[in-house]
Amino acid sequence: MLSDIEIAQQAKMRKISDIAKERLNIPEEDLENYGHYKAKVSLSYLEKLKNKKDGKLILVTAISPTPAGEGKTTTTVGLGDALNSIGKKTMICLREPSLGPIFGMKGGAAGGGLAQIVPMEDINLHFTGDFSAIAAAHNLLAAMLDNHIYHGNELGIDIKTIQWKRTIDMNDRALRKITLGLNEKKEGYPREGGFDIVAASEIMAIFCLSTSLEDLKKRIGQIVVAFNNKNKPILAKDLKVDGAITVLLKDALAPNLVQTLENNPAFVHGGPFANIAHGCNSVIATKAALKLADYVVTEAGFGADLGAEKFIDIKCRKSGFHPSATVLVATIRAIKYHGGAELSNLTKEDISTLDKGLVNLERHVENMTKVFNLPCVVAINKFTSDTPAEINLILERMKKLNVKTVLSSHWGDGSKGASDLAKTVVELCENSNQKMQFAYEDNDTLIEKINKIAKKIYRASEVIMDDTVKAQIQNLQDSGYGHFPVCIAKTQSSFSTDPKLRGAPSNHSIAIREIRVSAGAEFIVIICGNIMTMPGLSKKPSAENIDYLNSKIVGL
Repeated sequence: MLSDIEIAQQAKMRKISDIAKERLNIPEEDLENYGHYKAKVSLSYLEKLKNKKDGKLILVTAISPTPAGEGKTTTTVGLGDALNSIGKKTMICLREPSLGPIFGMKGGAAGGGLAQIVPMEDINLHFTGDFSAIAAAHNLLAAMLDNHIYHGNELGIDIKTIQWKRTIDMNDRALRKITLGLNEKKEGYPREGGFDIVAASEIMAIFCLSTSLEDLKKRIGQIVVAFNNKNKPILAKDLKVDGAITVLLKDALAPNLVQTLENNPAFVHGGPFANIAHGCNSVIATKAALKLADYVVTEAGFGADLGAEKFIDIKCRKSGFHPSATVLVATIRAIKYHGGAELSNLTKEDISTLDKGLVNLERHVENMTKVFNLPCVVAINKFTSDTPAEINLILERMKKLNVKTVLSSHWGDGSKGASDLAKTVVELCENSNQKMQFAYEDNDTLIEKINKIAKKIYRASEVIMDDTVKAQIQNLQDSGYGHFPVCIAKTQSSFSTDPKLRGAPSNHSIAIREIRVSAGAEFIVIICGNIMTMPGLSKKPSAENIDYLNSKIVGL
C-alpha cells in the first residue's frame, strides 16, 4: 500500500469554498481562503449560529498509549467519514499538529491510510499560521515583562519568581534552561530562563478554551507571570500587554476548515499538550461544528485517563459540552504490549499476553462508563496480524462489561471499514439519556480534586507531596483559585507516574513535584513525575527522512 503522504498527494480535493457552501451552507464571503483547499470561517458568521440547535458530540479516546500505536486520530477521521457515508451530516474536530513532534519521533497528526485530513502537508507544516501567532503572542509577553524590569521595575517584580518562559514550535532540549541578560548594562539583570514548546504555552490553552475575542482578552489579562516582593501575583494586564496580544491572535481565533480524503468537512484548530494542558481542539471550533452538523466527532489527547478526563473535567465543565457517546480505541498489538509482550513479538498470536493486557482496556472502559457515566463502544483498530482467537477473547471480556466491541478497518478501507462502528455510535447517541458525571465538583478543594482523580481514575492509594507543594496548594486555595479545575501532568504511558508500569497498576502512589497556576486558562497544573514542557529530538529524528524531491515533499 502507498505511504500516508503518497495517498494524500493523490487525493482528489474539492475547493474548500464549495464544501463550505454545499455541505455547511457557509457563504463564500464568510471564508478567508488560504489557497484553494483551506480556509478560516469568520467569527462574525459563527456568531449568527448561536441560536441553532446543537448536534450530538462524539468523543474518541483510547487506551494508554504504547510504542505500537493505537490510531486515535485515524479512527476519528474514519468514523467521521463513515457517519457521512450512512447519511448523517457530520463534522470532524481535531487539533493542529506541532512541528516539534513532526520533525521528532511522533510524526504528523492528520490521520493515516485512507482516513486522513488534507491537504496533509499544509496541515502538518505551517498551515494557516496559528502556531506562529501564538508563539509571537507568548514571546511578546516575555519581552514586555523583561522590558518592564529593565526600565525600573515599577511593579516591584521579584525576579526570582518569574515563571513566564519563552516559546518555540520545535523540539530543542538545549533551550530548556538558559541564562538571559548576560550583558547587564544592555540586556538587564542576568537570570535563568528557558523555552517551552508552543503546545505547552498557556497562551495555547487559553486560545483553545476561549469563547470569543472578548473572552480571550480577559483570560490573557489574568495570566500570572511572576510575583512581587509582597508575594502578590503580577498579571499580564498589569504590564498593559493584554490588548496587543489579543491583536496578534484575533485572526488565528477563527477556526480552520479543511476536508477529509472523502471530501467531508473538518475543523482543525488549536493544539494544546494533553499533559501540561487539556489536549483538545478549540472550544470555538467545537461549538461551531455542533451548530453546523448533526454529529461532531472529536478526540482528546493520549489515553482516556489523561485526555478524556481533561476533556470532561475541564473542557466540558467550562463550555457546557456533553458527549452523547464515547469511542475507546485500541489495537490488539497495543493490548499485548500492556500484557508484557515485546515490540518484536506483537504480530504473533499470544492469547496469554493479550489476556493479561486487557486489564488496561477494562480500566478505561470502567472509567468512562462508571466514573463519567457515558455510553461507550470499544473500537478495535484492526491489523492483518489479528487472529480470530484474539478477537474472540476481547469480545468476551467486553461483553462482561456490557460494552459493545466493533472491529474497524478504516485505515485500509476508508469509510467502508468504519461503517459498523458508525452505526453503533448512532445507536448509542440516539438511545443515550445518561447524565454525564465529573470526577470531582467545583466546590471541592484543590487537594480533594487531586485525590479524587488519583483514586477514581488512576486507582492510586495515596497522593504524596512535600511541605513546599502543600504550601503552594494552600496558597492558591486561599488566593481564590480553589474553584479552578486541576490539570494533572504525568506520563501518558501508565495509570501510574512510572511509564514502565504497563497494564492497570493499582495501589500505587502519585507524587506531586510542582504546582503551576494557569490563571488565564483557569486551571491549576499538577506536575507529577518527569514531565518535559520542551521535548528533545530522538537519536534518529523524523527530520532525517523528510525531503523535497522531484517537486514533492517526501517522508512526512
